[in-house]
Amino acid sequence: MNDSTGTKKALKIEGTGKVKKSGKAKTVASTVKTATSDMDHVVLVFEDNRQANVVFGQFDENLARIEQKLGLDIRAQGNEVSISGNKQDIEVARQALDQLYELAKTGLQPGLPDVDGAIALAATSDAGTDRESPEKDPPKVTPAHISTRKKTIYARTPTQDTYMRALQRAELVFGVGPAGTGKTYLAVAHAAMLLERGLVERIILSRPAVEAGERLGFLPGDMKEKVDPYLRPLYDALYDMMPAEKIERAMAADIIEIAPLAFMRGRTLAHSAVILDEAQNTTSMQMKMFLTRLGEGSRMIVTGDPSQIDLPFGQKSGLTEAMRILDSIDNIVTVHFSQKDVVRHPLVTAIVTAYDRDARANAKNRALDNNGKKNLSK
Repeated sequence: MNDSTGTKKALKIEGTGKVKKSGKAKTVASTVKTATSDMDHVVLVFEDNRQANVVFGQFDENLARIEQKLGLDIRAQGNEVSISGNKQDIEVARQALDQLYELAKTGLQPGLPDVDGAIALAATSDAGTDRESPEKDPPKVTPAHISTRKKTIYARTPTQDTYMRALQRAELVFGVGPAGTGKTYLAVAHAAMLLERGLVERIILSRPAVEAGERLGFLPGDMKEKVDPYLRPLYDALYDMMPAEKIERAMAADIIEIAPLAFMRGRTLAHSAVILDEAQNTTSMQMKMFLTRLGEGSRMIVTGDPSQIDLPFGQKSGLTEAMRILDSIDNIVTVHFSQKDVVRHPLVTAIVTAYDRDARANAKNRALDNNGKKNLSK
């Protein structure tokens, strides 16, 4: 059976107790006879053994992650996956595995962050709803992606998916939220893709250097050397997307330009992908100046975290003001990230959780000690 794009689906769910072949793929689904009608048992069969192993992960760690996150019982043998548990959670797992299989077919090796993203995307679709006919495949959830010469990036959270789709259609996009959500990384990836496809003629990267008070003249070196420390996160993302030698040539030819925010006044940026990072540290006047640089055929992406404003006390952030003023204008999209969208290495997540747990325990012990001292003093 083919989906709307004509691509053969990796996984199928057929009627209870039936086996139906479709090319090399088949799926067996049977209902477990328990006291709860919400419990199911489904067997998924992949058509490509090698790609199935990639989906499962080393020592089946990807399957273990899905099992842990959704509270299912998952067992793999060969190219088959047996899933038991709540039927809605099974459907989320099925769609997540389908996404991971699509990633594997592109040559990527899905890791645990990809698994978490696939689960999140599947959970926000209609995966948890009952279907009228078990013979009919549910809609396929295809995460948004950005393809550059070096890599293809897929959305790992529902908000990333929304953000990436907004970048495709809107001329001005605000991506706001905490660090680690991928808002700047995805903005640079999108700009690199536009440049490679000839949809823009150059990339312009900008960031307010509040640490230097935007007064860069006293710093040693040429302009690139002056602003490099403040734009390093943008460089890191750029080198992830494009070959280093191509970046160096493009910078020498001003195809990729480093433009301190204070030096952009009076310019019109046409046929460009323009990124302003750390925008929460712009003043109202700086933000207005920057936004009015938008020229014909250009795309502008503004990223920042309104909770991390480093401006002098009492000075209003140009980012928060711009989002409020421009909220109702067509072709301007604001995407809000949250802590749920933070994409970390699983070990980092465990470390942060352990530190948070220790901090709470210490706070509780201090409170108990203080109460004990008060009682003794009475």
